[in-house]
Amino acid sequence: MGGREVVITGMGLITPLGRGVEENWEGVKAMKTGIAHYPHDLLPRFLQYMGKAGEIETDADIPHKLLGQLKFLNRGSLLGFTAAREALRQSGTNFSDVPPGRRSLYVAAGDMTKVGYDFLYPATKDGTHGRWREMDFEKLNQSALDKVNPFFLLESINNNLFSFLSAFSEFMGPNTSLASHSPCGGNAMELAFKSIRQGKADVAMAVGCGNWITEVPLYEMAGLGILSRCMQGIHSFRPFDRKRDGFIPGEGGAALLLEAAEKAKERGAAIFGRIEGFGNSIEFSDDQGIAVPSAVSRRSMLSALEDAGCAIGDLTFISPHGSGSQKGDRSELRSVLEMHGDREPATPICGLKPYTGHLAAASDIAEVIIGIKAIAADVVPATLNYSESEKEFSGMKISGSHRQCEGKRFLSVSYGIGGQSASVVVHVVK
Repeated sequence: MGGREVVITGMGLITPLGRGVEENWEGVKAMKTGIAHYPHDLLPRFLQYMGKAGEIETDADIPHKLLGQLKFLNRGSLLGFTAAREALRQSGTNFSDVPPGRRSLYVAAGDMTKVGYDFLYPATKDGTHGRWREMDFEKLNQSALDKVNPFFLLESINNNLFSFLSAFSEFMGPNTSLASHSPCGGNAMELAFKSIRQGKADVAMAVGCGNWITEVPLYEMAGLGILSRCMQGIHSFRPFDRKRDGFIPGEGGAALLLEAAEKAKERGAAIFGRIEGFGNSIEFSDDQGIAVPSAVSRRSMLSALEDAGCAIGDLTFISPHGSGSQKGDRSELRSVLEMHGDREPATPICGLKPYTGHLAAASDIAEVIIGIKAIAADVVPATLNYSESEKEFSGMKISGSHRQCEGKRFLSVSYGIGGQSASVVVHVVK
């Protein structure tokens, strides 16, 4: 605790469920999912389910000097840029009264659209004469010069949103670009929060964006055994349900605009919430290989509560990571149970990813935004497709329906393969 108060004055969101914060929230209220079936003759049926965010329109008011750079943004970066612009618009100011060096930017990027190297296919085909056994390097080189976009390297850079967005928004203070998946969206939020809390900046933006629904990432995730087999079609992603079998991936962008509370109040900004505390931890498993620790998020949640100066009983709900895997969800629910100790686990639990699909680096921030909208509407969101828990967790408050609630504070949690976990406590302003 201590340091400056940090408030949220702008939010932006583009997901398979909708374009913009309000459209996404309307989808959540209606218990819709953005996951759909996209038939593809060359993919197994379970890899044909995913979340696509639709067409992205870039407005005409991009400064001329940046138009040339805009065309090099990959799909994930365009989604992040769209979300960032909404957050900036919602803040109601261009921050021209804040020196660029006092504006921070933290981007968590997880774009994998280029990992298949599809753009090299025409040259590779020519170099092998279509027989895919031996390579004629002279032919390959000539064909690459003739048929491959020379700017593929720029488009392939995972975090290519960072420099573009920094130039567009003139957020040029303390900054970092993270290139990974969960929980790096949570890490970007924490860095933005701390830059203000510690007095290094007056305004900060955290952006999460990504795409991992092209063929190579899909096969990689299938090989890891973390994707649902989609036996129930679009309703197959069901965190915390005893029949859960993995997640369905999606793409998206999410952004939060943070300000020092005194600055936001001084300019009369609309304040959506206040970030009260963060927690981070990494847990290890004694098992060999990539295993899920027994209580993967317990320490990060406890750290966040301590940082926020509150207790689990002060929370309106907890939104765990909820990737829908047997081991991962079990570890998360055990973490929550251990936090309650001998007390009844009365704090409601909700898993939000089935609304949009797992958005990788964008999910952490997207779920904070949905959590803010839910608390503002006095609702604990339903965990879509949830029916029944394992016996061990039968006393926990998990529901497949929306529930009315009172209160202003929630805990959002994220964890990644390997045991890294990040948690944040948000106090919603009603």
